[in-house]
Amino acid sequence: MQENIKIKTTKQNGLFDITGEVKAIVKRSNVQQGIASVYVHGATAAIMIQESWDQSVQNDVVNLLKKLIPHGVWEHDAQDNNGDAHLKSGLVGPGETIPIIEGRLGLSTWQNIFVCEFDGPRSVRNIVVTITEA
Repeated sequence: MQENIKIKTTKQNGLFDITGEVKAIVKRSNVQQGIASVYVHGATAAIMIQESWDQSVQNDVVNLLKKLIPHGVWEHDAQDNNGDAHLKSGLVGPGETIPIIEGRLGLSTWQNIFVCEFDGPRSVRNIVVTITEA
């Protein structure tokens, strides 16, 4: 089974929680044991599993990546001024795989699934969720 999630991002750099949407897809699949693959289209976004309880963790992720990969100093910036976004998305990666256990995502209490936007805001980010039964 495969479904798409479409979200709007509101910041140049930010984490956007899509856990609820992925959970709904898993529920519709009726898969009890398997995997959920979550993949974002685009070379300037990524998928990350991270703590959801406190916004400070998400802010820390964004701030760390800004410090490690600053804006405006990369060769690709001469093309379209987003070299840092490409590097950040490559470092984090475009997807995550989560086990489905007894019909639910196998996330721990504090884990959620986030789209990492590094070149926003964007009117649409497309995320593909693929459910595979074990």
